[in-house]
Amino acid sequence: MIGLFRRPWVRRVLSNWIQPAAIAGILVFAVMRGAENINYRWQWYRVDDFLFTSENGAWAAGPLVQGLFVTLEISVLSLFLTLVIGLVTALLRLSSSMVGRGLARGYLELIRNTPLLIQLYVMYFVLGPILGWGQTTTAIACLAAFQGAYTSEIFRAGLRAIPRGQVEAGESLGLKRLDNYRYVILPQVLRNMLPPLTNEAVSLVKNSSIVSVIAIFDLTTQGRNLIADTFLTFEIWLTVAAIYLAVTLALSTAAAMAERRRAGA
Repeated sequence: MIGLFRRPWVRRVLSNWIQPAAIAGILVFAVMRGAENINYRWQWYRVDDFLFTSENGAWAAGPLVQGLFVTLEISVLSLFLTLVIGLVTALLRLSSSMVGRGLARGYLELIRNTPLLIQLYVMYFVLGPILGWGQTTTAIACLAAFQGAYTSEIFRAGLRAIPRGQVEAGESLGLKRLDNYRYVILPQVLRNMLPPLTNEAVSLVKNSSIVSVIAIFDLTTQGRNLIADTFLTFEIWLTVAAIYLAVTLALSTAAAMAERRRAGA
């Protein structure tokens, strides 16, 4: 058992959980002390019904868990589209086409220099009606466009880190350009980019909370609605924060385990 804790990947996994948990514990303690100063009456016993409900002996997801499913759905779909946008943008930045480089550069400057909230409003009220997008489609497209701008720089750095000899080796085997990227270059790039891509996935999950402003019933919206109905401000927001923390820590842990397998530790 002691030898298990000496393994590097075990220490990384534990550090991914222990450090955030310790910080979260300090914040919770500070909130509880502040609540005591205003004579706040805690009602944690009511939170269980917002997570899971029981009807006729059958368990069902409560509002917060339902919101979590929506958040995860939006995050997963946005992440897939983010990777596509990031890769395409990176390839355009590295291409010999002046038009392609200009389009990619313009997209990056527009997205990275404007607030995400403004982008969401523009897509929802302007592009959404023109393209016939609903709320969920608009949210996914906006998050993917925003996160894709930052992910593209990760892809670009990863592509530039591949030795020229790897590209030439694929070409010498008669591989077409697309096949060369598919079978030779991208597998190496993705393995090297796992840690920064994990950070982008975590950031995407957290940024997904902004879709609550266009009335999508994600985790944040469900929490806000419950607070309006029950006035359990501290209990609901702390529970919502704990759920987000658990999801992001699970992503970090999965990435650490995948990196361990890649390294053969």
